[in-house]
Amino acid sequence: MALFLVLGVVGLVVIVVSLVLGDLHGGALDALGADWFSTEVVGGFVSALGFGGAIAVQSGASDGLAVAVGVLAGIVFGAGAAWLTRLVRGGATDHTPDAADVVGQEGKVLSAVPEGGYGSVEVRLGGHTLRFNARADLPLDAGTQVHVTSVLSPTAVTVSPLWSALPPSG
Repeated sequence: MALFLVLGVVGLVVIVVSLVLGDLHGGALDALGADWFSTEVVGGFVSALGFGGAIAVQSGASDGLAVAVGVLAGIVFGAGAAWLTRLVRGGATDHTPDAADVVGQEGKVLSAVPEGGYGSVEVRLGGHTLRFNARADLPLDAGTQVHVTSVLSPTAVTVSPLWSALPPSG
């Protein structure tokens, strides 16, 4: 039973070191070329093998049956670790919005846009707050709601004021 417990602790140490330092030795197991042999998977397998075998021995199983239970537990936990590793590593990241993404979006003037000069605008897009230098065909006061019409550079856009609401008919 002591051997099983030592294996379980060694597996946990491998997992903790992997989480704290990343893959051991710069990804020593990456040479095998599969998520099935990542440090996390090997640590999960060894840990489950050790603790699963120890639980089986404590329950009165023979050594042979304890090894089989440990290996089965190791396979299950190793497969779970491989699935989680693949899920985390393959997770998509969203594109960070830039000036080209705000054309057609609404924003608000932060600092007044003088005639022939630059002011600044704020545009909210996909949970991001973006600020740009802005130019307009006519002067715009701070707080004016605007529509982004084009991109001048990665940090500057042209804007126009939003149309006022139509007066009620009647």
